[in-house]
Amino acid sequence: MRASAFRRLARFLDPTPSAAVAPVTPEPGRPAEHAVVDCGRYVDGVRKPGRIPLRDTPRALRERHGFVWIGLRDPTAEQFEEVAERFALPPLAVADAVRAHQRPKLEQYGEILFAIVKPVRYVDADEVVDVAELALFVGPRFVVIVRHGETDVPARARALADGDPEVSRHGPIGVLHRIMDLAVDGYTDAIDGIDENIDDIESQVFGGDEHDHAERIYKLKREVLEFRRAVKPLAGAVVKLSDTSDAPLRPYFRDVHDHLMRVADAIDNYDSLLTDVLQADLAQVSVRQNRTAMRQNEDMRRISAWAAIALLPTAVAGLYGMNFERIPGASSPYGFWMVLGVLAALCVVLWALFRRNDWL
Repeated sequence: MRASAFRRLARFLDPTPSAAVAPVTPEPGRPAEHAVVDCGRYVDGVRKPGRIPLRDTPRALRERHGFVWIGLRDPTAEQFEEVAERFALPPLAVADAVRAHQRPKLEQYGEILFAIVKPVRYVDADEVVDVAELALFVGPRFVVIVRHGETDVPARARALADGDPEVSRHGPIGVLHRIMDLAVDGYTDAIDGIDENIDDIESQVFGGDEHDHAERIYKLKREVLEFRRAVKPLAGAVVKLSDTSDAPLRPYFRDVHDHLMRVADAIDNYDSLLTDVLQADLAQVSVRQNRTAMRQNEDMRRISAWAAIALLPTAVAGLYGMNFERIPGASSPYGFWMVLGVLAALCVVLWALFRRNDWL
């Protein structure tokens, strides 16, 4: 990208002008190369063969119509120090890039843009949204990408730039667009995966499956909220770029913003839907528990009724089993049968009463 375009973008994002800082020559012997994944040089949109060492980047920066693309993975503060000094990167942004766990954002430091982008991938087997983080330093003649976590977005962006000169012809700001575009494409893929799992959960909850799905629903809801934190703050950064970037790239950033808003709307819908499904599942669990309690109460009534019926002959039999000399009816030849008849009649009466009250 031309330096004039960066100056226009700087005036919009940062009203206080600041002069470009010349790269500093670092001390030798620093372990930056251990964290560098790639260091390439592009001229007129075409990558020059091979990988250049960091010590040769100042010479590459002096070339017209070219820029340097450096990628690092999980660098420590010591490893990133050499890169920060060579490209005069702002200390506050460097600290954010090394520490990671930042919100998506876009900041302007003189002629250097600092952006945080969070690509995601949806692990369907675990129903987990795996969030990575990219910190991008975009200058007039360089782009430095710091990666934290597992993501193939920088590698895919480099492959596209190496295979098609039009991708990298717009310079570092074009690389920023490609990174954001690929990240948003990953958001769309994650949305498709979440949609399939929500359909599956809905089928189980409303399809007669009596298992408790609350834990699965709650876990997926947490993943959707984590997904939202990666998507929502990026919208403001893309809007700024769509309004202030070089004219040929504005429609492309607007297209990224349009796709991003669709993803954001889908996330909001899924969050609300999961809340409704969770409430429905809890309601069904409550209904099943009430049914179980009712069945238990019915069983207890039946047991109590039969126990009451059995108690009467047991009590009479126990009374007649006592060793008394005179027992009513003992001297009569029909006494035994009369007692049995009375007991049977009383048991039938109790059974009829319990039956009428739906205890049996």
